[in-house]
This record gives sequence, structure tokens and C-alpha cells, in this order.
Amino acid sequence: MSLINDNYLELEQRYLFAEVAARVSAFSEKNPEASIIRMGIGDVTQPLVPAVIQAMHKAVEECAHSETFRGYGPEPGYDFLRQAIVDNDYAGLGIKASEVFVSDGAKSDTGNIGDIFSANNVIGITDPVYPVYVDTNTMTGREIVLIPCNPGNGFTGDIPDRKLDIIYLCYPNNPTGAVITRDKLKAWVDYALANHSIIFYDAAYEAFIRDPLIPHSIYEIEGAKQCAIEFRSFSKTAGFTGIRCAFTVVPEQLTALSAQRKEISLNHLWDRRQSCKFNGASYISQRGAEAVYSPEGREQVKAVIDGYLDTASVIRNSLQKAGLNPTGGENSPYIWAQTPAGMPSWDFFDLLLERAGVVITPGAGFGQGGEGYFRVTAFNTKDKSLQAMEKLTELVKSL
Repeated sequence: MSLINDNYLELEQRYLFAEVAARVSAFSEKNPEASIIRMGIGDVTQPLVPAVIQAMHKAVEECAHSETFRGYGPEPGYDFLRQAIVDNDYAGLGIKASEVFVSDGAKSDTGNIGDIFSANNVIGITDPVYPVYVDTNTMTGREIVLIPCNPGNGFTGDIPDRKLDIIYLCYPNNPTGAVITRDKLKAWVDYALANHSIIFYDAAYEAFIRDPLIPHSIYEIEGAKQCAIEFRSFSKTAGFTGIRCAFTVVPEQLTALSAQRKEISLNHLWDRRQSCKFNGASYISQRGAEAVYSPEGREQVKAVIDGYLDTASVIRNSLQKAGLNPTGGENSPYIWAQTPAGMPSWDFFDLLLERAGVVITPGAGFGQGGEGYFRVTAFNTKDKSLQAMEKLTELVKSL
């Protein structure tokens, strides 16, 4: 009889957001007339900007004619997009187009990157955390060391006093909305260099940073190209959650050891993995992503993000007035707050849904460090977000 990968048995029965969806669905079935405001899953609500739509329409038209039709594209991405990414996101940082790998999402890449690393690596993961990091390493059976993140360390974790082989960092952070200072990020890079570790740096929300003192890329830190892989996405930046386009940067000078203690290029291994297991993002989505970097695209995308940040500020202020000590909502679309009266986070989720029709994400779903907290996203409309905060505040006052 065939055998399964027993590591999957160590996972929670359902992925966090699948569990949230299941509970909301069950509530809706019992209360079909109830109005629900969704502030939980971080899906965008604003449409694609005109510059992106125009570029994608043009790409579709190209595919309607034999002389301009596109079939299979290059697995690492089309040169036009890879170069646009380098010229705009990494200007002056020494990143080359050959180090950029276009994909269908940062979630995919942060999960799949483990394919090129040994299962014997010890993995450091900040807690609370985006569950994909934990789940994908659990699937492989790797040893996971949780790095506590809390108000005392600004939700950026303390530098470990033991050696970790790989460290996941995400800033602006999902779920806490926290950002990391340049000095703290340098401390993580210095640790990685001293211990020959690799940092997986998830910068999917960097477009929300407005503070000029906060780094957008880990490669702004000296030495990072020798120790870090960076992940980015167009999902929240430009509303590509349903279009699917992202990229990962793997510097050519970045290496790790084989079992024979030989230094191997990680850029080469990731290229080999992707060319085997991934067919590349579509031509149409990549043309749309390229348009994000046009003068019109940049202006239009910034306006959308500014709108989300305005909503985030409203949410943060409401939670502050409710006495729930929020983090995030500045330079980030996520706001992280304490549950009232120390209530378990899933209990607060159920109570808020049942009595107010508002959906948030319970902190416990992001790891043991998330218990006693909840996450709110700024991706709904401002009007609905205001309604949700009024309902939440009224409920908190009644407890």
C-alpha cells in the first residue's frame, strides 16, 4: 500500500483562512438575512488601475493575432518585466535582472523556496506569523524554532543566541502590521552573516511604507546580498490578488553548502527548480505588472494604496479609542490589536461575528504568540470599515 507524508498529520486540520471561511459560511447559512462586513482575509477591494487594464487589453489583443501571439514564456519571467523591476524597485542596489524570478505569488514562492534546501536545516520563524511559513516547513519535517515577537521588541523579534540556518522575516509584517527599523534589520543581517544563515525576507507589503526611514528592501542593508532572498508581490501593491504575479530575488553571489561541503549557487538551484516545476506567470499578467512601473501606473497605484492607508488609520484610531492597544496601520494595511478583557481570540472571532456581523482574523491562527490578539485588514471600503469599527466598539463597551 502507498504511504503518505506523515508530516502532513502534524498540521492543523484546516488552513487558517479556510477555517475562517468555514465559520463565516456556517453563520451565513443559519442567518441568511445577516449583513456581514469582512475585515479578515487580506483580499483587495479596489479594481485594477487604468494603466494596468490598458496594458492587459493590449496584451490580450496581441494574443488574438498569429504574428504577435505568445505561447509558453520563459519560466523566470519576460525580460521586459524583470528589467522594469530592477530599474524601479532596486535602483542603485546592485540587483540584476538575472537575479529576479517572476512567479504567480509570494505565497507560492515562500512555500516553494524550501525545495532547494535540505530538510536538516533548523528554521527560525517569528511568532506570530503568516501560517504558510510554519505549515510548509512542517510538511517537510524540519525543526522549527519560534522567535517570540511582542510589544516589548516591537514585534520584530530578539536576535537569537543560538545558530539558526534559515530565518523568515516579513516587514511590513503580516499579521502585526509592524515595521522594522534599518538598525534592527542590520542586526539580523549581521547575525546571518556571522552564522552563515539565510534570511527569507518577505517584503510583500513594502509599497505601503511611507516613512522614509523604514527600509523597503533588505538589500538596502550592506551584506544582505550574501545572506538574503527577498520576496515581493503585485497582489496588494497593485490589486493582483486575482491576476497573480509576484517575484523573488535570489542574488547570484548567494550560496549554501552541499552535503559534500561544496558551495552551490542558490540562484542556479532556484532557476533549475522553477524551470522544472513552474511554467511561468502569464504574458498578460506580466504586461499588466510592467504597467505598474509606468509614470501613470505609479501615480494610480499610489493613490489606491493611499486610500487603503487612510482606511487603516481610521481602524487604528478606532481600536485605540476602544482601549485595544493596536499596532500597525501606519506603513502597513494590517492592524493588530488585543482582544478585550483577555478573551481567547477564536472566542472573540465568534462573538464579533454572531453579535455584530463583523469578520476579523483571530490571532491564535498566526501561532501561539498570537493568542489574545486579532488582525484587521484595511482592504475593505472606508465606509464599511467605519461601520465595522462602530459595531466592534459597541460590542467591546458591552462586555
